Amino acid sequence: MKIYTKTGDKGETSLFGGERVSKDDVRIDAYGSVDELNAIIGCAVTEALNQEVKDALRQVQNHLFIAGADLAAPTKKENRNFQMPRISENEIKNVEKKIDYFDGKIPELKHFILPGGTKGASFLQLARTVCRRAERKVVLLSKKVEIGDFLIIYLNRLSDLLFVLSRYENLSNHTPDIEWKK
Repeated sequence: MKIYTKTGDKGETSLFGGERVSKDDVRIDAYGSVDELNAIIGCAVTEALNQEVKDALRQVQNHLFIAGADLAAPTKKENRNFQMPRISENEIKNVEKKIDYFDGKIPELKHFILPGGTKGASFLQLARTVCRRAERKVVLLSKKVEIGDFLIIYLNRLSDLLFVLSRYENLSNHTPDIEWKK
């Protein structure tokens, strides 16, 4: 199978189900941001030193593939003749469980902190900001078309997990958080 298909050479792409849309469609922008988030998390995995953080991120990457498929598959009734994985409450509960676990291991936050510290923590902070952007794009998409019920909630929780993982990565590598100085 060739990697290039030439079907997108005129600025269109196919959604799951066969519908053709412009590559600047808000849906494509939304799942492109989720794909970008997954790539940045891949960078964080390569730079993270803590194995628990790496394991949590690998699971997130698998969830993000589901989120991308969810976004690429219209939920309109006429397209329900095929089954597509969707983000569910299970993925949200999994992220919340991880937030609680890692948050319980780090000191209480008493100041705003700046992104930084270890390379892994820095990539996690970058991933957090891309996650917030992806969330905004999915919210915009939700105003135009029906999307999966749990995508926005998942991305909202995920940005919190990335923040907590960044702080834990710093702590576990004896690198203090960088406090914001007014």
